[in-house]
Amino acid sequence: MLLEFSQYLENYLWVNYNPEVSSNAYLMSICCIVNEKFRENVPAWEVFKKKPSHFPYFFKCVMEAVLAGEEAGLTLKEQTVLLVFLDHCFNSLEVDLIREQVQQLISLPMWTCLLPSRLQHELKKVPKRQKFWNLIQRNFDKLDGKASEQAKMERTFLSELIKKFLGVLMSISPAGPVPMEKVHYCERFIELMIDLEALLPTRRWFNTVLDDSHLVVSCHLSSLMQREKEGHLFCQLLDMLKFYTGFEINDQTEKEMTTLHYNRIASLQKAAFAHFPELQDFALSNVAAVDTRESLTKQFGHLSPNTLHRVASYLCLLPELAEGQDTTNEKEVLLELLVDAVTKRGDVVPNH
Repeated sequence: MLLEFSQYLENYLWVNYNPEVSSNAYLMSICCIVNEKFRENVPAWEVFKKKPSHFPYFFKCVMEAVLAGEEAGLTLKEQTVLLVFLDHCFNSLEVDLIREQVQQLISLPMWTCLLPSRLQHELKKVPKRQKFWNLIQRNFDKLDGKASEQAKMERTFLSELIKKFLGVLMSISPAGPVPMEKVHYCERFIELMIDLEALLPTRRWFNTVLDDSHLVVSCHLSSLMQREKEGHLFCQLLDMLKFYTGFEINDQTEKEMTTLHYNRIASLQKAAFAHFPELQDFALSNVAAVDTRESLTKQFGHLSPNTLHRVASYLCLLPELAEGQDTTNEKEVLLELLVDAVTKRGDVVPNH
């Protein structure tokens, strides 16, 4: 707060910033001051707008640092500061300088991270989308080494960040002491996901990537969810994220998706009738009778892990199993994955 009062960012940090002096300490100092400005509700971006030339390089350094984490010598507490800074960036799309950097991370090319079958499924939904995708791929193929590397980093950034978060989340044990810096990192990360989902400009393409990552399911099954004390805020934040990910809005047209929901279940019923004899009861049931969490858990609960995996593969949730190959996923995970994907989005998962 004292550094902010003395205008440390304006009078020293940013005016002297350039690629030659950039370091982790310099990066952290800038991000800390910006976060403090937001906390105090004072304008944070004016100094960058006055001297914008180095901001793209600075933003790239933030991206690299938050992904590298410990490998770059950053503690989890420092990585959490970077997450909060990024969240402020995503919430500042009205600022041209910020939007120019952020929009590269949340546009259609980010779908390169999707499961191939899911990608094809999504592209077929809107006729013009495949044409746009082909154009994007052709333009990407024309890029030279450095430009290609930068474009790939931008496309995969949020997907890689999700993987990093899941690594931290899964490192929390169900019992015994838990480092609170891990808990705080997870809490701030879910806050970032909530903000990306709550804003239509960021949600439009990101929602599909988030769904394809199965992040909500992984969080629901995590040890942190079972820790009543340490996981209390995390549970509340996850409930909020579920609300936004389950919002019955088509991300492209912003129309209600009730019809699409019923069509999704009807389509699965047809597939079940044709390919999964174990699901005959489900296939012949009225849609309204099988679109709740309880009914779907009952319908799918008796299936073997391999059958659950095959059904999930049909829904483009997982890669197909090769002939004679067994799934490596636990039954609990597969069942939750299926129920979460098929259930009516308003039917939220209970915390405990």
